[in-house]
Order: sequence, then C-alpha cells, then structure tokens
Amino acid sequence: MDSPRARQLLDGFSGKRIVVIGDVMLDEYIWGQAGRISPEAPVIVVDAERHSQVPGGAANVVNNLCALGAVGVMFGVVGDDEAGRLLTQALADEGADTIGLLIETGRPTTRKTRVFAHSQQVVRVDHEHRGPIAKETTSSLLSLLGDVIVDADAILISDYQKGVLGSGVLEGAIAIAREQKKPVTGNLKPAAFPGRCPATVITMNIHEASLAVSGRQLTTREHINEVGFSILSRTGADNILITLGSQGLTLFSAGKTEPFHVNPRLVEVYDTAGAGDTVISTMTLALAAGASAFEAVELANDAAAQVVKKVGVATVTREEILAISQI
Repeated sequence: MDSPRARQLLDGFSGKRIVVIGDVMLDEYIWGQAGRISPEAPVIVVDAERHSQVPGGAANVVNNLCALGAVGVMFGVVGDDEAGRLLTQALADEGADTIGLLIETGRPTTRKTRVFAHSQQVVRVDHEHRGPIAKETTSSLLSLLGDVIVDADAILISDYQKGVLGSGVLEGAIAIAREQKKPVTGNLKPAAFPGRCPATVITMNIHEASLAVSGRQLTTREHINEVGFSILSRTGADNILITLGSQGLTLFSAGKTEPFHVNPRLVEVYDTAGAGDTVISTMTLALAAGASAFEAVELANDAAAQVVKKVGVATVTREEILAISQI
C-alpha cells in the first residue's frame, strides 16, 4: 500500500464509533522488592512500593481504539464492586463511551492482580467468575446494542472466555451487525465458535487455530493454509486472519483459493503482550474507514510492528503506523 492511501485510511479512523463487546477486566500491578522469607510459610515477602491499575481484556481493545482516534463504545459486564467502578472510570478517562457496561449483581468484576519483585512477576491472583452471564443481562445487552448500532461504524467482539459471550451474546451481536450491514470482527477463542459464526473477520493466533482443529500441529505453511480454509468454511465468516508471530499474518477469504500473506516488519521485539488487541483494533477501524480486507491486514501488520517495540501492554497511534508504513 502506498503512503497516500495509508494516510487516507488512517485519517478515516478519526471519530469512528466502534462497539466493543466482550470480557472486560481490571489489571492490577503491585511492584516491590523481595529480600526475606516469610516466617509463616516458605514463601518470599514482597515489600510493596507502588500499585497501578489499568483496563484489561476487552477494555484494552477500547484503549487501542481511543489511541487511534476513534470512540470505543464498551459493552460488557462488571460487578457492583470497587473494581467495577475503577474500571468504568478508567475507560471514561480514556474517552470511551461506557453506555453498554452493565452491572450484574452477585458477579465480581474480573480482576487480575500481578505481584512483581525486582521487575519479575512472582505470582498472579485472579478474582473472577467464568460462567455465563445471566439471561437477563444478555437480553439487556442485546436490546441496548440494537439501539446503539445505528450510530456505530462497526462491532468488535473480544473474547477472553469469562462468560460474556457464552449465553447467546455472540450470535445475537453478529445477527444485529449483519442486519444493519455493519462490519463485525471477532478476536475469538475456538470454544466460542463450535459452528457457524458469519463475521466479517475472525482473528486468531497460530495456537488458537491449532485448537480449532483439535490440537493438530501446524508445522508447515501447507498445514496452516489447509486449516485456515477449513475454519473459513466451517464458520461461514467472510475472512479468517491467523497471526503467525514472527512469520507475519495470513488472511483467508471466502471466494479466494489462495491466502493473502503479509510478512512481518523487521523490528526489535521487546514485548508481544497485547499485540492481538492492536491487530484487531486496527483492522476493524480500517474496514470501517473503507479499506479492503487486504489493506486492513497491511495496516494491522504495521500497527503490530510498532506495538511489539514497547514494553508491556501498550497502544499505538496513527502517526506511528504511518511512519512505519512509509519504510
């Protein structure tokens, strides 16, 4: 893609409203030093020095969208607790619309607490309930989505297997998007689509693609291609995007007999955490801005190259994507 076209599409990100439906969570970090063993048990004692909290899961997808100049409209479930209130406020502070972030009484906000000593993670504590959300919550989410979708440019489904998509929300959201002729993308785990899942694009990494075919090892390009087209046929999606890490991105499209492959940008990789969120966010915005699926993959590849150069779960800007697309 030439630079003028990349700039045109990236400029088109501005102001787009993308509804994100999925599993939100609050990521907590406790940073400290360890120099002694507890007298109570054979474990290290971490002297906490600082504490931070950031939106995680589907909420991190919204952060990516906001960083790219769009408005992320968050649809998900939190508990009636302090973590839920902190998460809702953090998203609002980033410029997100939290109209679809519903409270389900009796269900805790998913919270992951990571403890670091000398910059090394020593333990993670999860507070969550992974069962399906209540039927009443599902009905409220889909009813509200039907109202909000009119002013949205696309729907993005972000699956972390915490229960939001396990009770008819996935099928309902895709049906609403298709009816309204809006692009619908999904960063989905294999367990989320045992059958038909006619999204515009479904993204997954190589490990998830393997799980989608009962754990078959995908050791060659021929294996990957066979599985990619198999998943495309089974789901009824328009496109399947498999991210291959250091080998780039491969897109499988309905009606095409050959995949479209994009080699990775040669950059120094510091951290791949959150790269999948950046890929799906960029690709969704590109489609909403009028890009073809192939152009959207190229921009997503450039965005991924920029985000893996940063430490920790991070976001990228349109300027950073444009800078690398010109190389």
